[in-house]
Amino acid sequence: MKIWYGGDYNPEQWDSETVEEDIALMGVAGVNLVTINVFGWAIIEPREGEFDFSALDELIARLGAAGIGVDLATGTASPPPWLTTRYPEMLPVRADGTRLSQGSRQEYCPSSPVYREASLRLTRALVSRYAAHPSIELWHINNEYGGHNSHCYCDVSAAAFRDWLEHRYGTVDELNAAWSTTFWSQRYDSFAEILPPRVTSTHGNPMQLQDFDIFSTHELMECYRGEVAIVRELSPGIPLTTNFMGFFKRADYWTWAREVDIVSNDAYPDPADPDAAAYAAMNWDLMRSLSGGRPWMLMEQAASAVNWRAANQPKAPGQMRAWSLQAVARGARSVLFFQWRQSAGGAEQYHSAMLPHAHTRSRVWREVRELGAELQGLSALGADLDVGLNGLGARVAIVFDWPSWWAIEQEHLPTAHDYLRHVFAWYLPLWQNDVPVDFVRAGDDLSRFDVVITPSTFTMTDQAAESIDRFVLSGGTLVATYQTAVVDEVLRVRRDGYLGPLAHTLGIWIEEFTPPAGADLWEQREEAPSVSFRGPAGRRLMGSSWAEVLHTDTASAVAEFDSGPANGHPAVTRNERGHGVAWYVATQPDREAMRELLVAIGVTQGVEPIDPALERVERGGLVFLINHGSVAARVRDHGTDLLTGDREPEWVPSFGVRIMSNARSGLATPSDSDRDLAESTIPGAPA
Repeated sequence: MKIWYGGDYNPEQWDSETVEEDIALMGVAGVNLVTINVFGWAIIEPREGEFDFSALDELIARLGAAGIGVDLATGTASPPPWLTTRYPEMLPVRADGTRLSQGSRQEYCPSSPVYREASLRLTRALVSRYAAHPSIELWHINNEYGGHNSHCYCDVSAAAFRDWLEHRYGTVDELNAAWSTTFWSQRYDSFAEILPPRVTSTHGNPMQLQDFDIFSTHELMECYRGEVAIVRELSPGIPLTTNFMGFFKRADYWTWAREVDIVSNDAYPDPADPDAAAYAAMNWDLMRSLSGGRPWMLMEQAASAVNWRAANQPKAPGQMRAWSLQAVARGARSVLFFQWRQSAGGAEQYHSAMLPHAHTRSRVWREVRELGAELQGLSALGADLDVGLNGLGARVAIVFDWPSWWAIEQEHLPTAHDYLRHVFAWYLPLWQNDVPVDFVRAGDDLSRFDVVITPSTFTMTDQAAESIDRFVLSGGTLVATYQTAVVDEVLRVRRDGYLGPLAHTLGIWIEEFTPPAGADLWEQREEAPSVSFRGPAGRRLMGSSWAEVLHTDTASAVAEFDSGPANGHPAVTRNERGHGVAWYVATQPDREAMRELLVAIGVTQGVEPIDPALERVERGGLVFLINHGSVAARVRDHGTDLLTGDREPEWVPSFGVRIMSNARSGLATPSDSDRDLAESTIPGAPA
């Protein structure tokens, strides 16, 4: 399997001599794929209906002559000024009624027929011209859908929202029932009365907000599908993608992943965050899970610093390489960047690039060149990178559910909640113990896992609850946390209370929520509102953010609160059901408490990692050892480092990587099903 290496290239910023130098330096760096035309609309269609492909023709020819493949973007992500000036009604509108102006990017309402017609016209002209071009390896549809325009509240969107609701519910009476509109005198007599959830005097209707989130994802998807239909018609032999943005709240990527030939992702972990390596790994695991265990693409990352945080720390020496190879270890078949050459002007001129302002004299350039050489060597390993990739052998799954994310962060809930941070709090100790994790969506088949964790899976259908119950009855271990299955899919609390059908699985019932006063922090700190409880080993442990008064039916209390309104009530319960066990955790354990709980549950072994900064990942026939720490870490695996040729190396340096054969580590041989999966390829992708 060839590993793609390169990044976004925006040569419209440069003169011909600079482009010539760029292509020569790409060869030095080992670049074999560049993404072009992401923001090229104003260049290739300078006036409505007039196309000029001369610059793109020349660029693709020059890249092809240098042996560099092309990921060709449709260019529809950023409408040109002539379009928004002539048709200002296509500009998006915020919830407060403010219509955005031109002058940035993604300045379009996803429901706008003007935008859709213009984008499809551009896509057809572009794909017609390059459909069979030998340099095109991938079609890149739009760019980062919804990054700045996920929701539009204009009158065009309002009409589309009403049509979508009528199709979804059929009758306004069904909508009224789903939205609980009898409360606050919100009952609708016809769909014509319904508006998007614009700014109101106080809390809006929760299900109106939820449906508008679902609708907004749908409208972006319709834009995408329109372009995809043209690509499928004119260029069926070349795979296509659109770039995801990791844990991006405004797009349900479980839905999107079904629509692409290869999952691709943009990721920008913060070097200043001490947990950044774990968060990056969680991002990569999500992408591998979205792709069904098949290789995915790292489409964008920063070579060093970004330019859009309040403070933008550069990556430490070696950190870019470590995170890049971490992505490869967790399933990536590409290491791509934004962008190739750092911009001299414009809104992203201080965003780092493979070729920075300091040019080839820089540390960044040296690291880019060295990484390119290493990836060429890894590409030669071929199937060794693929065999056994599916799930990396994960026996633990975390449910990640976009509808729950949208619903649990609405304003009308008892306490402000950060869904993503709660998920990460459960992922982190697993990563620190090198426990492979897959992500699943609520309702998925769970039979291949031993343990399933549902961190605040707030909305849950009866079907999803039944799937989880079958998993437990068949011998699985469930770990459900507070705020799981609170409401159904239309955000209604069931008549039998919180947990609904999951109450039988867990063997408990919840009387009331008792979050500590002011508890809006996800992690225990000195000033954070906290609760305490006696853990399974009898020690006093700490939690924060949430507590519940719950009662056991068939479950037994493993830990009890010993402070606060829930004092004396269970904090952690365990219920044997069928051949399996269901646990419930009624607070957010701090990191020490989390470690003890995971040992009690049986997910981890109860010993501290030898070096918590040393990440160990198995991919196919290889073992990746990645040191995210500031000091060297000892190697515990036997074999030869494929990157250096060192036999039986003893140490992994700070931000260093060793890639070892696992032949002498006593690891399981990949199964035939793993090999079958590895041999399945994406149509048109290079072998």
